[in-house]
Amino acid sequence: MRLALPALGLALFLTSSGACSKNASTPQAGAGAGVGESPRPARTLPLPEIAPAESGPAAGSLVWDVPASWTVEQPLSAMRRAQYRVSGPGGDGECVVFYFGPGQGGDAHANAVRWANQFRQPDGSSSVDAMRVTELSGARVPLQLVEVTGTYDGGMTMTDKPAEPKEHHMLLGGIAQGADALWFFKLTGPEATVRAAREAFVGMMESVRPSA
Repeated sequence: MRLALPALGLALFLTSSGACSKNASTPQAGAGAGVGESPRPARTLPLPEIAPAESGPAAGSLVWDVPASWTVEQPLSAMRRAQYRVSGPGGDGECVVFYFGPGQGGDAHANAVRWANQFRQPDGSSSVDAMRVTELSGARVPLQLVEVTGTYDGGMTMTDKPAEPKEHHMLLGGIAQGADALWFFKLTGPEATVRAAREAFVGMMESVRPSA
């Protein structure tokens, strides 16, 4: 009888240990995405026409009114807070809104220079010298407009390969001061299209304001 008791105790110990091990390896419901599941997509801007855009984090976010003729698209990367297709007489252009957060993205001048350097002038002169930077007096937040034309090298594509140069292109940019960081609005496309969309772009920039 003295040998039976330890054996029974050992059996109970092994049974309880196996149950604990099984419980520890069982995932809990709602614990997050499992293996093979797709990660949650980055938050984008499902903006209706004319309605104020809702974007950015709660702190320092800006909102704006989208021109009625522009088409809202799914942003191609997490850095893009909004993306629009802009149709016009020269073909489609694209307007993208970037927000990188506090301390990120560089200052307004550095970004204007970077944008200008994505263009080449027909006579080989400096695109930085050719660009036009103005303060938008009608804006509700501190805001600069950047304009430059020429052959657009386009920076990098989504595949990290240089884009094909595009002649007779134009960039119309807006750099808006949010509460905690800059917001960058970049419209690029055929010069005829961007010039035709200039009034709508400026109107959107004038509507940029802190979120309520």
